[in-house]
Amino acid sequence: MTKPMKIDFVSDVVCPWCVIGLRGLEQALANVGDLVAADIHFQPFELNPAMPAGGQDLGEHLHEKYGSTPEQSAANRAMIRGRAADLGFAMTMAEGSRIYNTFDAHRLLHWAGIEGKQIALKHALFDAYFTDGLDPGNVDVLIAAAAKAERDPAAAREVIESDRYADAVRAEERAWQAKGISAVPAVVINDKYLISGGQPPEAFEQALRSIAAEA
Repeated sequence: MTKPMKIDFVSDVVCPWCVIGLRGLEQALANVGDLVAADIHFQPFELNPAMPAGGQDLGEHLHEKYGSTPEQSAANRAMIRGRAADLGFAMTMAEGSRIYNTFDAHRLLHWAGIEGKQIALKHALFDAYFTDGLDPGNVDVLIAAAAKAERDPAAAREVIESDRYADAVRAEERAWQAKGISAVPAVVINDKYLISGGQPPEAFEQALRSIAAEA
């Protein structure tokens, strides 16, 4: 018997572990087949809400935020690229990569979510940043991502060039923080079960089957 599941995926579009977590979740959902009918909602979380336009060198940013050395950063990037590749995602982060502000990307995702069309846009934004090395805060990049996700480019431009959904996104961010979400990805199932981090497909599959059995 198919079990409906509401899945809130709290994440940022410049979070590499969020790519790994989403890929792992999607593979797990494919593995469980008709056991679960997933209703996925992407919820906003900004890793760096104060990041200025144009972004910052990634290595410099990680050193300032976490004290990471260039060697540590390079090793982490290699490990993350490997994890992503295992899940079929090409991640091209390298020395000289930059990290950017993502607030407008979250506004665009909110807009897509109103019509239940977030998943394709989320993938397009991940591709733009992690595979193509583009700025997900850039208007043209966002419009191209919307078009790739088969959303109307003109409507996307209207959203981006206005402040539409800004208050709604900030309210959603505060709401998730108030629920204790301080790191991403955070996957919340049926408003009750929390799965933290970029888990492998096996971990998500085990959780899905367990939750379905309880339901």
